[in-house]
Amino acid sequence: MNQKPSRTLRRGWTTGACATAAAKAAFKALITGDFTSSVSILLPKGEQPEFELFKTELGSDFSTVSIIKDAGDDPDVTHGAEISVTVRRGTPGTGIVFKAGTGVGTVTKAGLALEIGEPAINPVPRNLMRSIVSEIAEKQNHSRDVELTIAVTGGEELAKKTWNPRLGILGGISILGTTGVVIPYSCSAWIHSIQRGIDVARANGIQHVAGCTGSTSEKFVQNYYGLPDEALLDMGDFAGGLLKYFRKHPLPKLSIGGGFGKLSKLAQGQLDLHSGRSQVDFSMLAELLKKLGANQQLCEQAKSANTANEVLKLAQQAGLPLADTIAQKACQVVRKTLRKTETQLNILVINSQGELVGEAENNA
Repeated sequence: MNQKPSRTLRRGWTTGACATAAAKAAFKALITGDFTSSVSILLPKGEQPEFELFKTELGSDFSTVSIIKDAGDDPDVTHGAEISVTVRRGTPGTGIVFKAGTGVGTVTKAGLALEIGEPAINPVPRNLMRSIVSEIAEKQNHSRDVELTIAVTGGEELAKKTWNPRLGILGGISILGTTGVVIPYSCSAWIHSIQRGIDVARANGIQHVAGCTGSTSEKFVQNYYGLPDEALLDMGDFAGGLLKYFRKHPLPKLSIGGGFGKLSKLAQGQLDLHSGRSQVDFSMLAELLKKLGANQQLCEQAKSANTANEVLKLAQQAGLPLADTIAQKACQVVRKTLRKTETQLNILVINSQGELVGEAENNA
């Protein structure tokens, strides 16, 4: 049973919020020669978090501040990461320039919100830092021509645990955030990555993409079709997040691969495949078996089964193509969700051994 947390989950702050706070403290120190012990910033939705400064360094022409990211109770790979910003006086007339320091990635593929060659510092964090620098410069009667270099200690290793390499962001993590707030166990970051994956595929002329529920099915689908990494959309449980964005930004071919249980839920019309938010309908599986010619005993066994894979095994032993039927019904759900999109669809059911056990196509 899915248990609810016994307490309210604590929110945290994005890498973008941490970088903004570090930039504020570093720029102030560059002007005044002094560091404060902490710094507060105003976020887009009105929150005003305060950040303790972790490390500080002041040189003749630069100032560096680092802050330890607190992601709250979210299992964020960057929780505890050291985010640092070095501020230098820039060339007159250049304005505020962003640079990627060690551990911050660089964009190498089209389709993202940033141009190729740009440091992976997303638009909202950039705007927050521009606003902070401009506000301080105005108050202190100082030039706005400054260079901000954002770095993340160990960021290159952290990036391997993210989707950055697949999206063409190389050399480190991205400085992210739209609100500055990390909501624990939020689906938004995952769905955002799926959307950016579609954007990158479209921008790079990829005709066939795949969304899979896990690494086993993804590996099979990639090898089965010979797809490049850029064609793989990290769908996970978020079929709806993928399909709703794909509907507005379609590509010629979409394959969806997954385990029998997950795709059974998709066949039921469920677009969120997480075990805590949707369940396999064993009565539906029994009904499908009946239509395939199963006897009453097998249908009753299916109804009382503990797992979807148990039902699949019973069907295979009886020589009934239940996985193909599930793939067909899942295809129908996907087609309906995509509405009038002229996309060639196919569903592949993959077992835990990485073998194809069911398949269906549904072309527009």
